[in-house]
Amino acid sequence: MTTATARISRPGHTAAKPIRRAPSRERAMAWARRAPLLPALIFLIVVTQLPFVVTLFISFLNWNSLSPSKTAFAGLENYITVLTDPDLRQAIFTTIVLTVSVVLASLLIGLGVALLLDKKFLGRGLARTLLIAPFLVVPVAAALIWKHALLNPAYGLINGILTWLWSLFGSSAAPQLDLLSQAPLAAVVVSLVWQWTPFMMLILLAGLQSRPMDTVEAAQMDGATPWAIFRHLTLPHLRQYLELGGLLGAIYIVQNFDSVFTLTAGGLGTANLPYAIYQTFYYANEYGLASAAGVVVVIGTIIVATFALRTVFSLFKKEAAR
Repeated sequence: MTTATARISRPGHTAAKPIRRAPSRERAMAWARRAPLLPALIFLIVVTQLPFVVTLFISFLNWNSLSPSKTAFAGLENYITVLTDPDLRQAIFTTIVLTVSVVLASLLIGLGVALLLDKKFLGRGLARTLLIAPFLVVPVAAALIWKHALLNPAYGLINGILTWLWSLFGSSAAPQLDLLSQAPLAAVVVSLVWQWTPFMMLILLAGLQSRPMDTVEAAQMDGATPWAIFRHLTLPHLRQYLELGGLLGAIYIVQNFDSVFTLTAGGLGTANLPYAIYQTFYYANEYGLASAAGVVVVIGTIIVATFALRTVFSLFKKEAAR
């Protein structure tokens, strides 16, 4: 008889039995642990979910505040109008163009800046702090900076620099850019790229610093070129970080209102869906139609957020597996 299967019984001693708590007691302990979180959960539901439920209810109504007596149930009519009305459909298209342009440009520039900041050089900490600063500026203030201090055709910094450069060569006919009237959507894109590039840079820099450096050093010893290392090692490693940055950026940029409102006031084809909702609600007084457009934005955001959460969880699993 082996020691694994045999037990020595001593006189006066009984075998120890595992103590099992009653299911009701375990449930009581679980509730005792969760009870302190209930006020915060209730507050969160009241603040976030109840307004959305009310908005969802209003989206099925034909409700114009100028004619409150004609309020009636509209069914899916408001949602059909959102997808078929030329102005709202153009706003959806502008939202897609704006979001894709800003996200792609911010990712590319942020990747280049992150690669530079990943190198060791004098003053790297100061450079990182300065490059993060645009992301910390209040969105309305950032839009005002671009509208008045940089892009203004009369006294803006960009045209002032062009005038100074042309004066160095004895010319007084410097080109004067006026993006706000000639290419207003490009002006909105430029201001948002300036603000969101630091965010992308931070995510990608974190990804670069989590690379397995032993693999990179082995590739360098084997004679791999910097481009080959970037293409075959760095870029595949950054794939999930690029996805995360793109998804998080899309979630916020698709809801952008500040830049469009401040720079162009939605004119010249720059009205995205959030600004169109603002116009529908405050100028047309169509509460039901504006609520339906808002629900469409929320649904699109939830879809993007779902992919973002999956990417975050996959990154956590990858880090935990190391």
